[in-house]
Amino acid sequence: MGEDLRLCAEVFLKEQSKLFDEPVVFDLEEAEEFLEDCFAQVFENIKEVREYLSEEGMDVEALSDEELSEELEVFKLPDGRYFVVEA
Repeated sequence: MGEDLRLCAEVFLKEQSKLFDEPVVFDLEEAEEFLEDCFAQVFENIKEVREYLSEEGMDVEALSDEELSEELEVFKLPDGRYFVVEA
């Protein structure tokens, strides 16, 4: 994840309620550690997200790109890329 970690952490910190009922991180450092522990991965576009989730055994064939981007573990970055959290 490298240099993308900070950007992903910022997004995750703001949007973690999408995936969890209660906060699991409370600052950027905790968010970065959490994402590293979960092996979060960044993808250039929704097509790559679809391929990855399909390879991981998730049935994504029937989902539109919009529906896929709204899945709980999929987060959109401000630059149009996505990251996936395996929690």
